[in-house]
Amino acid sequence: MPVDLRTYALGLPKAELHLHLEGTLEPEMMLALAQRNGVEVRYESAEAARAAYEFHDLQSFLDLYYAGCAALVTEDDFYDLTWAYLTRAAQEGIVHVEPFFDPQTHTDRGVLFGTVVQGILRALEDGQELYGITYRLIMSFLRDRPVESAMRTLEHARLYRRRIAGVGLDSAEMGHQPEDFAEVFDIARERGYHVVAHAGEEGPPAYIAGALDVLGAERIDHGDACLQSPALLSRLARDRVPLTICPLSNVRLRVVPDMASHPLKKLMDSELLVTVNSDDPAYFGGYLTDNYLAAAEALGLSAAQLTDLAANSFAASFLDDDEKDARILEVRHYAAHTPVE
Repeated sequence: MPVDLRTYALGLPKAELHLHLEGTLEPEMMLALAQRNGVEVRYESAEAARAAYEFHDLQSFLDLYYAGCAALVTEDDFYDLTWAYLTRAAQEGIVHVEPFFDPQTHTDRGVLFGTVVQGILRALEDGQELYGITYRLIMSFLRDRPVESAMRTLEHARLYRRRIAGVGLDSAEMGHQPEDFAEVFDIARERGYHVVAHAGEEGPPAYIAGALDVLGAERIDHGDACLQSPALLSRLARDRVPLTICPLSNVRLRVVPDMASHPLKKLMDSELLVTVNSDDPAYFGGYLTDNYLAAAEALGLSAAQLTDLAANSFAASFLDDDEKDARILEVRHYAAHTPVE
């Protein structure tokens, strides 16, 4: 029998490629972990925390984001954080994840690198065993911290080289060009890491070009600003450079004024390899399926276009080619056998 678009989107096999694990820290968990660890946080209740989630730009969000991270202290905290996300992902048809984590956010306040990564990896491995969710973990450097801090973080990761698939660049974009981190990413590529980078969220198209040309980025996180440069737009389409677009995030951080103004459909119409993701869902009011549906409603996307976005999520992933092909076949099979009202 035909299903409605929400039911269709929930069941659609999907990968999520732009998800900050720290950004899945729901207020209830933040308060529980703070109490467990004897950490003071600025909110007395989950309701008070959510009421404070009104952002006027990326920096205003990051201030709250980093404050919430103070509740994460032990390996079990990082396990619980990751496990909560995976449990939700399993309910949304997500079968592959490539989440980010920000070790500097924690090591700079005295938490050991191993504490962070071991808790995350333990949960990811359990999620693969219990839910069948495959993963590739990506370690992000904070672009508003000194380059030397990123280099130290890269050295900390040496013990986990076979378990961390890639490196990225995130945090406050304006005034922190990708070229500043050229040496760090040169070494990372030599060590065999995949490379991604946030660029063109609040920054200009030149940041996207810099991420590609200097850092060697295989995938651009956000990338909305590419529409300001016809030459860059053509290059991204020609080279099939994936963009990990985050619709609800872009609205909440005022990158666009509202969902109806979001460039997602323009990017799709320009034949770019675009994917939809949730970014920091605990702060932006929606997980992956919410982003699919919000974009569909505001931009008039059809079930077939949502299907294409799901197929793109696997094509843009760091899965092996055979695994990508198998997952895309699952998407097409689901679409062929799930009529929509």
